[in-house]
Amino acid sequence: MSKKIAILGGGESGIGSAILAKKEGYEVFLSDKGKIKDKYKEVLRHIEIEWEDEHHTESKIFDADVVMKSPGIPDTAPMIVELRKNNIPVVSEIEFASWFSETPVIGITGSNGKTTVTNLIQHSLKEGGIDSGMGGNIGNSYAKMVAEESHDWFVLELSSFQLDGIEKFRPHIAILTNITPDHLDRYDYKLENYIASKFRIVKNQTEDDYFIYDADDKNITDWLEKNPVRSQKLPFSIEKKIENGAYIENENIVVTINNTEFTMPTSELALQGKHNAKNAMAAATVSQLLRIRKQTIRESMSNFQGVEHRLEKVLKINNVLYINDSKATNVNATYYALESMESETVWIIGGVDKGNVYDDLLPLVNEKVKAIICLGVDNQKIKASFGNIVENMVETTSMGEAVQMAYRLAEKGDNVLLSPACASFDLFENYEDRGRQFKEAVRNL
Repeated sequence: MSKKIAILGGGESGIGSAILAKKEGYEVFLSDKGKIKDKYKEVLRHIEIEWEDEHHTESKIFDADVVMKSPGIPDTAPMIVELRKNNIPVVSEIEFASWFSETPVIGITGSNGKTTVTNLIQHSLKEGGIDSGMGGNIGNSYAKMVAEESHDWFVLELSSFQLDGIEKFRPHIAILTNITPDHLDRYDYKLENYIASKFRIVKNQTEDDYFIYDADDKNITDWLEKNPVRSQKLPFSIEKKIENGAYIENENIVVTINNTEFTMPTSELALQGKHNAKNAMAAATVSQLLRIRKQTIRESMSNFQGVEHRLEKVLKINNVLYINDSKATNVNATYYALESMESETVWIIGGVDKGNVYDDLLPLVNEKVKAIICLGVDNQKIKASFGNIVENMVETTSMGEAVQMAYRLAEKGDNVLLSPACASFDLFENYEDRGRQFKEAVRNL
């Protein structure tokens, strides 16, 4: 008798899980309370899976042996609580996919930098001739890759929401880029809950596995003092010398693993800025663990193209540079963006606030920002935070309007920076949609 699985959510992870479950002989039922995109409906029809959208048929869901919930559904959702009361296991797509794969995983999480580090590692592995597939929170879901691709390694970007639902999932190499307050609305507004969620990435690691992390991050080091991890620790730091791991000395990145040393001048990194030096250290540590040639590691770190929507230079118009940093969905990401601005900046900010505190940005805004353009449905908090230090503040309700306004306010030599510090769901489908609309509006100027 085949096992029954109910899949809640018809997005990337839901569809991937449906493909994998069908392949593994499950009887599959997929249900989405919202509307499923046409491209995903096509897939469901093609693989002949029973599905529904815009409502849940509870009798079918509660009849399942296991339920896979999409990362967007919180554990507190009444149906999830009810399923667990009925002893029906509820797992994440990452957990479900891991049951059917022996391929070792490099897992990357953190509040910021995880997409850059994931892409940088994938780039380095490719250059080093190692066969790897990249996905997870970006690109294809882990489940879809397990179902359809075969590689020597999987490189997975993992969000805290994806890690919340794991039980046995164990990456061979885990990377934690940093922890700053984000998604607190999902964690009872308690930072410690969010930190614990990120650390689930090391929960099942053994002495044979590796944990790469930012040793300058107090949230990480405090947690490690109280909670020993079993894996071999390889920290990175730009503040202190590290015996086993990575640090910076005389403008050089130094990575030491078991007495083997790799060095590279920071001036040769493709992506500049302190946070990118850290991203490069994390990726170079992985490359060295996998014994990629040192020359190849240097080349891949210096010819990496960067990630779309992350400090992406779009165009220069009338000597004004337009920069797309739509991926900055929290305050800390925007901090890095503002820190890297070298000229006067017109800053486009706003969206859905996840419990943001803007205090850390005040000195940077004071120093670098000449005008603020609010792009959100509710801009009260932004106006209250920056109204006293930036005279020129405008509210807009569409990307086209925001970019037109920026065009009027920016003068020769200025930057126009889209770095919202907020989620995008009030006016856009997601941060990619927001970034693409920005680029299109800039090209239409």
